[in-house]
Amino acid sequence: MDLLTWIFWIVAALLLLYLLLPFLTVLISRFVKDSVAGMDFPETEKDFACIITAYKNAEITVPTVRALLNQTYSNFHIYLVCDECDFEDYETKDSRLSVFVPKPSLRLKAKSIIHAMEQFVRPHEYTVIFDADNLAHPDFLKHLNKYCHQGFRSVQGQRTAKNLDTTFACADATGEFYKNYIERLVPYLIGSSSVISGSGMAVKTDLYWDYLMSPGIQEGKEKWKKMLQEDKILQNYLLRRKEKIQYAWGAIVYDEKVTSGEQVETQRSRWLYSYFQNLPNSSGILLRGLFGLNWNQFLFGLITLAPPLFILVFFSGIWAVLSFWVQPIISASLILGLVIFMGTILWTLKLSRAPAEIWKTIWSLPLFALRQVKALFKMANPNKNFKHTEHNRGVSIDDVLKQEGKA
Repeated sequence: MDLLTWIFWIVAALLLLYLLLPFLTVLISRFVKDSVAGMDFPETEKDFACIITAYKNAEITVPTVRALLNQTYSNFHIYLVCDECDFEDYETKDSRLSVFVPKPSLRLKAKSIIHAMEQFVRPHEYTVIFDADNLAHPDFLKHLNKYCHQGFRSVQGQRTAKNLDTTFACADATGEFYKNYIERLVPYLIGSSSVISGSGMAVKTDLYWDYLMSPGIQEGKEKWKKMLQEDKILQNYLLRRKEKIQYAWGAIVYDEKVTSGEQVETQRSRWLYSYFQNLPNSSGILLRGLFGLNWNQFLFGLITLAPPLFILVFFSGIWAVLSFWVQPIISASLILGLVIFMGTILWTLKLSRAPAEIWKTIWSLPLFALRQVKALFKMANPNKNFKHTEHNRGVSIDDVLKQEGKA
């Protein structure tokens, strides 16, 4: 076998690993049950600090706050940080709500969270993070409490779409359904850690404070938009400490999906930049798991190294075409891998009980992928090209539940 053929086989093997890994892990997970999900709800309640970070738009947080105030759970306090928000008085009043308008402006999510934690009205056992547009299901904290009572120190809830009103929103939600299953539920079921979503997660307060004081955050604060995304810094911090991130499928928090091609490019350019920026960390966690014989770290590192879906599919297709002229068996293997991979996406959507809107707009995924390709070219100058994603869907949790037929 000549050198060129070896190169083609090695690249094909790496591509096949990530084309087939989702299918294999889902298959294994079908023989495992979430023992915690089937337990009764505990009678005692952990004390949760619910932190909401808003930037330049306090109005969008009104439904977020109301959804939390209407929880079927009593032991919590809400801390709303309105950074660069121009308003005289917040319209919702409640003894369980503290509102802060920091001066000078913080302009960074991590700084807003630190600001809130420094103002706690009492010591809280767990801290839960929400984005300004999130809507917590009425039983969200109730489900988190069940997992926290098992001694878990970090728990990720299920973040899902609150709007499926445009083709781009449905395409965005399709990716989240897939990732919720492949990167969160499945790893948790088979003994590893859930990838963090960025909101809707609960962490032991002392552990979360230690993370905020860690070099990754303290040094990153000076990098502004070049800073690695907070969710990736947090999961790297936890995995290096051999912590497990659990996944609470029943703890649902609704998140606004992008509604236009421009929003896709804005959001994905930041995400793609952070993915490439995080590759050394993912590799390090993988190697820690490999040499330390730690399954949690090994699988988590392997999963977080996986290339974005559109890059994986595009390069697998290109390599399959090129391989046909070098060794047809490589080409055939990649085509089969692509078929299995596409089938796995459909399988996970079925297992996730994705709504009809998702199935109707699967045809639009190539258009969504094209916008992500455009986003690749906006990564060169993050301080110039990365913009805050604007949210404007001021719907209530009741509206979302009625739309789902759950109310």
